[in-house]
Amino acid sequence: MRDIPLAAVGLIKSFEGCRLSPYHDCVGFPTIGWGSLLSRQRYAELSKWPAISQQEADDILVMDIQRVCRSLARLISVPLTDGQYSALIDFVFNLGAGQFEISTLRKVINRGDYEDAPKQMMRWVYAGGRKLAGLVRRRDCECGLWCS
Repeated sequence: MRDIPLAAVGLIKSFEGCRLSPYHDCVGFPTIGWGSLLSRQRYAELSKWPAISQQEADDILVMDIQRVCRSLARLISVPLTDGQYSALIDFVFNLGAGQFEISTLRKVINRGDYEDAPKQMMRWVYAGGRKLAGLVRRRDCECGLWCS
């Protein structure tokens, strides 16, 4: 498996932040650490998950990113620069491999249309039916990495 670029880790950390106690993300999914999903049950009772240490949060992040990288190895059939790879790691970490697998973005990339990828990324700025400024900023950063 390809090495994880530090740019991807930095981008994830900068947008997710780290919370050692469980919390609901912006659409209600139980989350912990550096944005690691605990359950797909929206607004699940948080008391069933204990707080974690900083080391545990960091370890979970590494495992989550490795899972994203395995998904990308399976889903992307064209070569990527480190910037493109970093952008996709953050994108898939944020959206999930399932959403990426069925996305037009994936199809565009796999047909080698690298120039259209940023436009496709910018379509993914909605959560819970609302356009979120944080997702716009995140997609802008991913597009910057993609084009670097």
